[in-house]
Amino acid sequence: MICTSIRDKNLEQIAGALRGLEMAEIRLDLCPLDDADIEELFSCSDVPLIATCRIADADAERKLRVAIEAGAKYVDLEMEAPPWMGRSIRQACRQWGTVLIRSWHDFKGTPPYDSLLSTLEKARNFGGEIVKIVTTASSQADVASVMRLYQEAEPGTLVAFCMGEAGRESRLEALRLGAPFTYACLTPEEATASGQWTFAEMRDAVYGPGFRFIKPIGPLQIPASKSFAQRAILAAALADGESHLSGYTPCGDSESAIGLARALGARVDVDGSALTIGGIGASMGSWDGKSDLNVGESGLLARLTIPVISAISIRPIRIVGEKTLPGRPLADAHDIMASFGVRLYPEGPAPRPGDCCIPLKVAGPLIPGRADVSGRGGSQLLSGLLYALPLTGGKSTLYVHEPKSIPYLFITVDVLKKFGVRIGSEMEGGDDFLETQDWGLCTGITFKIPGMQRFSAADFAIEADWSGAAPLMVAGAIFGEVEVSGLDTRSLQADISIMDILMDAGASMSQDGDETGPIHISRAPLNAFETDLNNCPDLFPIVAVLAAFCPGESRIMGVERLRHKETDRAAAIEGMLSAMGVEVSLDGDCMTVCGMSLPQRLLTGRLLHGGSFSSHGDHRMVMALRVASLGADSPVVIDDTACVAKSFPTFNELFDSL
Repeated sequence: MICTSIRDKNLEQIAGALRGLEMAEIRLDLCPLDDADIEELFSCSDVPLIATCRIADADAERKLRVAIEAGAKYVDLEMEAPPWMGRSIRQACRQWGTVLIRSWHDFKGTPPYDSLLSTLEKARNFGGEIVKIVTTASSQADVASVMRLYQEAEPGTLVAFCMGEAGRESRLEALRLGAPFTYACLTPEEATASGQWTFAEMRDAVYGPGFRFIKPIGPLQIPASKSFAQRAILAAALADGESHLSGYTPCGDSESAIGLARALGARVDVDGSALTIGGIGASMGSWDGKSDLNVGESGLLARLTIPVISAISIRPIRIVGEKTLPGRPLADAHDIMASFGVRLYPEGPAPRPGDCCIPLKVAGPLIPGRADVSGRGGSQLLSGLLYALPLTGGKSTLYVHEPKSIPYLFITVDVLKKFGVRIGSEMEGGDDFLETQDWGLCTGITFKIPGMQRFSAADFAIEADWSGAAPLMVAGAIFGEVEVSGLDTRSLQADISIMDILMDAGASMSQDGDETGPIHISRAPLNAFETDLNNCPDLFPIVAVLAAFCPGESRIMGVERLRHKETDRAAAIEGMLSAMGVEVSLDGDCMTVCGMSLPQRLLTGRLLHGGSFSSHGDHRMVMALRVASLGADSPVVIDDTACVAKSFPTFNELFDSL
C-alpha cells in the first residue's frame, strides 16, 4: 500500500488530507497537534495511521503513547531512541495492540551490505514487527545493496528503500519485493525526503488506469442467519401458543424450515420480515403424522428433525431431502441415536460404519438416559437431541467428547431458553482452557437436560448472519471498503470469528454506535495469519481467498470438517486456488496458502487467473469465487451462481452493486 507522509498541518487540515488516501504517516514532530488533537485524530480515522516522532525525548514519548492509546495502527520509533523510550513504547504497543516499526535512516550514504543486515537483525531484536531501513543512494549499487535485504526478511515485515534521485525507483521496487507499504507525499513541496513520489504518482504506477476499488454507496444490509432462523422456526412450531419472530429474510434453508413447520401441523404466517407461528404444543408421542417430512437441502434441518421426530411421532417417519443433501453422510448418526434407543433405516448404503444418508426412516421412541457421544461429526445432530430430550419422560445427560462447532451448540441452548426450555451445561478442558476459556481448547461438554418440559411461545428478533457478511467484509479488507449493517457483535454465532481473523490479518475495522451499529471494513497492509476453523467451517472458502492476498504463508486448520458439506469443500478450495495460480497445500487438518499483497500481485503481474470455475452447487464457494474475481486478471465465470439462494438470495445483486 501507499503510505502518505503528512507534515506541517493542523487537525482540520489533516482530516481533509486523509480523504482518498490509503494510509498515512502523521509526523507528530512536524505537525502542530496537542494531546487532544492526537487523541481525536487516531481514534476517529478509518485510514490506517502511523504515528511518527523523530525527536527522542520525554515530550515525543508522551505524544506517541497518546497516539497508541487512541488507536494508532502503527507507531514508528527510531533505532537511536534511548533504551527507556524503547521499553516504554514497546510495552504500550503490546498493551494496546499497536504494530511497532523500528526504523533506521542514513541521510549521508549507504553502508556495506553486512552492516545493513546487522541493522536489520538489531531492529528485530529491538521489537520491530516491521523494520524500516532507509539509506541515501548515490548509485544503483547502493540501491541493489538495500533491495537485497528483502531476501532475508519474511514477507510483509520489511520496508527498505533509498532516498535521493538515484533511489527514487526503489520506493516502487519495495512494493514489488514484498514491502507492506512504501512512502509518498501529498505534493512535491511537502516531501519529507529527497526522491519521494507524490501519492498520485505512486497510485498511478501501482494500480494503473484499469484497476478499480470497491466502495458501496451505503451500508450493506445483511440477511437473517439461517442457523438462527431454522432453530427458531422449529422451536416455535413445537411450542404451545403463538410465537412472533421478526427480522426474517427468506432463503432456501429457512423456507424449508417453514415447510417442515407446516408439515408438522403448525400455522405459519409470513408478513414481510415478520413470522407468526402457531405451534402444535408438542410432547412425547403427541404427533400423529403419516407422510414423509421433506427437509429440503438443509443438513441442519435434517439433523434437528431426526431426534425431534423420534420423540414426538407415534410411528416411524421417513425423512427426505433435495439437491445435494441425499448422499451427504450424517456422521455417527446411527451410533448417537442408538444411544437413546432410536433406530435409523437409510435407503442407501452407508458411506462408512456409523454414518447414514437421507432419505431414511426414523423409528423411536427416544428414551431418556445418559450417553457419551463423539462431537467429531459436528454439532447439528447433537442440537437435535437438545431439542428432543427435554420432551421425554425423564432427565438425560449428554456428554460430548471432542466437541466441534461448539458455538452452534450454545446457539441452540440460547434459542431453546427463549422458548422456556432449560438445559444445563458444563465445559471442561486443560489448564489452557481454564485460563483462556477458548472454545478451541475445550475437550468435553456435559449437558444436563430435565425431562417433562414443554416449549412455550416466544417473541424475539432473528439475528443477522455473520456467515453471509464474511465474504463482503473480506472483499472490503482486500479491495477497497465496505460497510455492513444489521449484525450484533455480542452474537454467539461461530462465524463472528471473521472479525478476529480480519484483525489478525491486519485489516482496518471500526463500528459506529453500540454493538449493533454498522461495521466499516477497509484496506490496510495485510499479513499472513494462522486460524483454526474447526468451530466455524463455513468461513473456510472466503478465509482461503483472504490468505491469497496476505503476504507469506497462512495456515488454516479445520480441513477435515469440510469433506462432507455441499461438496468436498477442501478439494474444491484447493482446486480453485491452484487454478488461480495460488500456491496451496493440504497436510492432514491444515491448509497452507502462500499469499502476496494486492500491490505486489499487480506490480509482478501475478493477479489471480480468471477462467471458468465450478461452484459444485455450493453457495459458500460461489461467494468466495466472486470475491476472488475482484483480484483476477480476466473474468471469473461460475457455472452456477443461483445456488447462493440456499443462504443469501440477494448476494449476487448486492455484490454487483459494489
